[in-house]
This record gives sequence, C-alpha cells and structure tokens, in this order.
Amino acid sequence: MNKLKCYFSFFLACSIFLVSCSSSTMIVSNPAGAKLYLDGEFVGKTPYRHTDSKIVGSMVSVKLEKEGYQPLLTDFSKNEEADIGAIIGGFFVWIPFLWTLKYKAIHTYELKPIENTNIVQENAQKPIPTSTTGKTKTDRLRELKKLLDENIITNDEFQKEKAKILDEKE
Repeated sequence: MNKLKCYFSFFLACSIFLVSCSSSTMIVSNPAGAKLYLDGEFVGKTPYRHTDSKIVGSMVSVKLEKEGYQPLLTDFSKNEEADIGAIIGGFFVWIPFLWTLKYKAIHTYELKPIENTNIVQENAQKPIPTSTTGKTKTDRLRELKKLLDENIITNDEFQKEKAKILDEKE
C-alpha cells in the first residue's frame, strides 16, 4: 500500500511536470486571414494556435501581413499568466519552476488599412485657399480648421497657414 502511494505520487508529479512545460495561445487578427510569421518563420494564417515549451520570460516575435493592410510587428512573452500546474509540480521537482508562467489565452491584433496614396497625392497638390476678400481672420481660421478636420490638409500645413494668417496685419 505504501509503495502504491509512492508510485501514484511519482506519476502525479511527472504528469504535472510534463503538462506544465507547454503553453498555448490563440493568435487572432482583425481582419482574419493574415499571414503569420513567428520568430521570422511563416507558420500559417490567423487565427492560429501557437504552443511551445519555452521557459519563463521567453519572447516570440510576431509579424502579420495582409494585402491592403500595414504589416504589424510585435512580440509577446511567456510571463503573462501564472501556471498553477507548474507551481504545484515545482514542489515535487525544482525544474518546473522554469515554466511557472504562461501565455495569455488569446492575443488579438488589429491591422490598419493602408491609406490610398492617390488621395494623399491629390490633396498634396491642391493649393490651400488663401483668399482674403472680405473675410476676417476668424473666418479664415475656421475654414482652415475645417480643411484639417476633413483631412484635406496635414497638421503641418495647418500650422503654417495659421501662423501666416495670425501674422497678417488687419
């Protein structure tokens, strides 16, 4: 009976040790279907389940690519959540303490669309209206602000024109 308890304890410790060494996370992108590169290697498209047995503090570099969207470069680390199984296993064998932390269950990344460069070029070529016929500085500043709000001009262009208007003598 005493041997049976010993074997059971050993089996339980080994099971916890083996299970607690690995950690998984689901990698999701919005929109889905982005090409996923982990540590520089193509592994598939999102959504993707990543599992590894790296030790605490290990980093995984992430690159997401999708046509029409800006590439996203980031990383995540194996120090995001405590792993109770590894902590319990560490009481039987010291080695599992290297795996006491794990990944979050889900990593979600938002991809940003690439701006249409034709619109940006068209707006850059348009002259900024500077007509002063019968308009006060306040009216002209409001018009300029409206152009900025509608993304017709950039903030730098807005600041330059605003300075010109404010420097004018009435």
